[in-house]
Amino acid sequence: MTNKLIVKRIPAASGGDIGVVTLNKPKALNALDLDMAKGLFEQLSDWQHDDSIALVLLNSEGDKAFCAGGDIVSMYQAMQAQQHQVPDFLADFFAREYELDHLIHRYAKPIAVWGGGIVMGGGIGLLAGASHRILTPSSRLAMPEITIGLYPDVGASYFLPRAPGKTGLFLGLTGASVNATDGVYVGLGDYVLADDGFDAFCDALESQHWVAGDIHNQLTALCTQQELDKPKWPAGKLLHWQPVIDEILVNCSSASEAVNAILNCDDQSDHWFSRAKQGLEAGSPITMHLVWEQCIRGAELSLEACFQMELIMSCRCGESGEFAEGVRALLIDKDKQPKWLYSSVDDVPQDVISQHFTSPWSTHPLARLGA
Repeated sequence: MTNKLIVKRIPAASGGDIGVVTLNKPKALNALDLDMAKGLFEQLSDWQHDDSIALVLLNSEGDKAFCAGGDIVSMYQAMQAQQHQVPDFLADFFAREYELDHLIHRYAKPIAVWGGGIVMGGGIGLLAGASHRILTPSSRLAMPEITIGLYPDVGASYFLPRAPGKTGLFLGLTGASVNATDGVYVGLGDYVLADDGFDAFCDALESQHWVAGDIHNQLTALCTQQELDKPKWPAGKLLHWQPVIDEILVNCSSASEAVNAILNCDDQSDHWFSRAKQGLEAGSPITMHLVWEQCIRGAELSLEACFQMELIMSCRCGESGEFAEGVRALLIDKDKQPKWLYSSVDDVPQDVISQHFTSPWSTHPLARLGA
């Protein structure tokens, strides 16, 4: 097991142990790399068939972030080494990551995730599928892939179109950051506990008499008991903005219309909405189309089919050069001046969009997900 993951068992009063995995890369905001994805998958797979494990808890080292995304620098290096093709490393990384996310969604035992601090990109993937998703007042959730020429992946094609109204489409297009209250509102969180409540939560897990067949309900009751009173939750934005978001997006019939509707919307001097518009305006025109398409297609697809579609999309983003350019501008050269392949959402050809949904493989690497 990689030292980027800390694995331990907490013996409960009775009924089995709690398996705890801690992401241990605090200096990198616990960004998920390939070794971590493999290690997590192997550990969770083992515990799923271990009768001595009652439930699983996933958390992180440090207060700043649960997980701020994936190992984008390694992806950039791979894209530079294999330009104008699907890099082998990218295909492997995304396949492993999506297998892990899928395992969490379909896990046979209760699995709780403590999502304090920054939860972005790949961190959302680890959080979204858990049976008990715990946020805190410090939680900051975002899928800002539009800024790097990717798109919201890790199952977002499934959960974004199932968020209330058009909020999922809005968050995907803008990359806007939301807090715990909004996270619960859009279906990415279940409970809001105190930032300093992790130790007390673990103590409660340890003192519990777990009863086979009722562990899920017991964990639900425990989370509910420790939850902060609603007045102590941070003030959300989406409940207020959803009627406006729905009004401007509900009749849009293309990515171009949706983008222009958001950019031309009155931000009512709200800093959060204004920043959301700025994120969209500076983002990749290709990504704008990918978000639009994934929300339409994903609304009709199973979770498994969404992950299969996303693996195709992610690899094609690596092939086109758009993803590499976005990473270069944000994280490598840090000039924040990406030279996107197309100057506006209206300029992206339909065949370029279609290519991102065309499989490069005769046998899909994630075909077994649908088995």
